[in-house]
Amino acid sequence: MLNRIKNNRKFISAVRTSLLLQLFLLLLLSPVFGNDKDKVSLKGSTAAAGIFSDSVHNLVLDSAGIENFFKVFPAKNNTKIPVQQFYLKRGYKFAWVTEMGLTSGAFSFYQQMKSDSRDFADESLNNVKLDSLFDDLFQNEQTFFTNKSRAEMLELLLTSSFFKYAVKMYGGITKESKDLEWYIPRNKKNYIALLDSLVAWNPGEHLEEPVNEYYSRLREQLKIFRAIGKNGGLPVVPTSKTLRSLGTRDSSLIIAKQYLSLTGDLTTNDYTILFDDSLANAVQHYQKRMGLAVTGNINPATVMEMNKSIDMRIRQIMINMERLRWAPVTMEKDYLLVNIPEFKLHVFENNEPVWVTNVVVGKAVRQTSIFRDEVSQIVLNPYWNIPPSITRNEILPHIRNNSNYLKNNNMEIVSGNPLVVRQKPGSGNALGRVKFLFPNNYNIYLHDTPSKYLFSETNRAFSHGCIRVQDPFWLAQYLLRKDSLWTAGKIAEIVTAGASFSIKIDPVVPVYIVYFTAWVDSKGQINFRNDVYDLDKKLALEIFEK
Repeated sequence: MLNRIKNNRKFISAVRTSLLLQLFLLLLLSPVFGNDKDKVSLKGSTAAAGIFSDSVHNLVLDSAGIENFFKVFPAKNNTKIPVQQFYLKRGYKFAWVTEMGLTSGAFSFYQQMKSDSRDFADESLNNVKLDSLFDDLFQNEQTFFTNKSRAEMLELLLTSSFFKYAVKMYGGITKESKDLEWYIPRNKKNYIALLDSLVAWNPGEHLEEPVNEYYSRLREQLKIFRAIGKNGGLPVVPTSKTLRSLGTRDSSLIIAKQYLSLTGDLTTNDYTILFDDSLANAVQHYQKRMGLAVTGNINPATVMEMNKSIDMRIRQIMINMERLRWAPVTMEKDYLLVNIPEFKLHVFENNEPVWVTNVVVGKAVRQTSIFRDEVSQIVLNPYWNIPPSITRNEILPHIRNNSNYLKNNNMEIVSGNPLVVRQKPGSGNALGRVKFLFPNNYNIYLHDTPSKYLFSETNRAFSHGCIRVQDPFWLAQYLLRKDSLWTAGKIAEIVTAGASFSIKIDPVVPVYIVYFTAWVDSKGQINFRNDVYDLDKKLALEIFEK
């Protein structure tokens, strides 16, 4: 037992050393660390500054030279055409190579590409010829650029590699995102403008990349998880049907503490067999990040999450980074965001989170769609216009079995051919007392519910597709906060009166319905959730199996 403890401590020490080294390198290579969330620096080095030069570019290519290059190094049009456009725009002047040597931006980009190849385990980001040229450059820096054809090849390999890299790392897979159940339009990205910035980059500057800030946060977590994987992965926590809780003494708690130490949830240097307050707090912290019931006990649900492999977590991070490549680079200052696997609605004001509440989303067989729209109207005491599929499959059989079904459920027939049914306003209305409208093709909206007990569940996929909000009156007051007429008292007065009443929201508020099973929150903590609609599984086939 003592040998196992010693070995496990050595294991943790090795991983900590690796992570500290990663952090040291990040601090060393990033001029400003963590102060600018919207910008990411492509990291360079000045260790070999003798081969760098940012002098005026007097070297010139020609269109025939570019054509000949692509005969030797064939490329797809999404690489070839941007390369031609890039050089045409700059009068065919070299971008990376000057008469005095290589620009600092060139080596910075090369380093980033090699780093991402390791982090994403993606050999397609490597180029054997480019690697050999850089090896030659470092070995023969005094004579390398005397050979014009070699300098031209390095120049064009860097540029063509950049566009291949940018399309893959910033644009993502070419399959239409709507085919993967994602209906938020992708923003077009200007890779030529990004390259213009990159070739002019100097150490100490920041380069703004065309990615959402959440993508950059996940990329740093990917590096950490890769380091843990290389050092043996996460320890397997022994399973038990008995809850391990405060005051318990159990040798298996040593493994649990090792696990929580590696994940950053346990911050004390404690590897005893006692379940104490520090372990309980660490377990609660972990459970919050996993979306579990926060009990502080190491129960079967918690152990199940702990024993998901490091490889599975790395794949989960990469899958969600792919989705973030599709997401808008910048969001509006004020917006609502519903993350389906998290079962939460977030309110952002001036780009800062100001409120979060539980939601109920669609069942797996009636999935809530992923899209963006704008909340334009609040309806107090709403009618529920029952969708035809629900009328056909659920309401009509009840009517046939019980002639009083409509009356008992405060429903009425609007038309008979085809049958259209709606539920009148009232305490038992399926939409509750408040509905938030953002007209869309999916017939999805936010609303209240009389079934409040469902919000206490951990997995809240129960609806027919619409999104039920735990505290709809707070949300209504917030959306109407700029209009002094709509006080809490005024809203309550209309609700009490019972008649349906609509309120226009001006200006409209964007709402994003998204699907992320891994993300880094505003506190810098990585969160994981279960793949409730199997969309991770579907996307994994596109990323890892092709």
